Amino acid sequence: MILVDSDILVWILMGKREIKERFKKTAAETDGTIYLTPIQIAEIYGGIRENERTDTEIFLNSFMILNIDQGIGKLAGDFINRYRKSHHLTLADAMIAATAKIHGLTLWTLNKKHYPMLEDRDFYA
Repeated sequence: MILVDSDILVWILMGKREIKERFKKTAAETDGTIYLTPIQIAEIYGGIRENERTDTEIFLNSFMILNIDQGIGKLAGDFINRYRKSHHLTLADAMIAATAKIHGLTLWTLNKKHYPMLEDRDFYA
C-alpha cells in the first residue's frame, strides 16, 4: 500500500510521461490501493488553475483518502520537535510521514530529503 506525495501528483498532472506510466503500473499492481491525505489535496488545490480544476478533481477523487487523527498529530509533532531545526521540517511533511508510519504505508516521493524520519524501506522505490 502506497501513500503518494504531492510532488508525484504534480508531475502526473503536468503530464510527465515516466511518472504517469509508473503510476498506471503501480495502480494495476496494487489494485488501486493508493492513498492520499487531506494535506496532499490542500497542496494541489493551493496551486491549481481554474481551467485545471475539473480534471484535477476527477484525478484526486480516484484515490482513497486517509483522515488525520490524534495519533498522527502526536507523531507528527514528535517529528517536528526532532527535525524542525536540523532539516527545516514542515508541518505538511511531518503529517504525511506520520500518516505513512501509522498506517504502514510506503511513501512515493521524489523528495526523500524532506522525510529524515523515514528509512529507505519506508519509501516506494
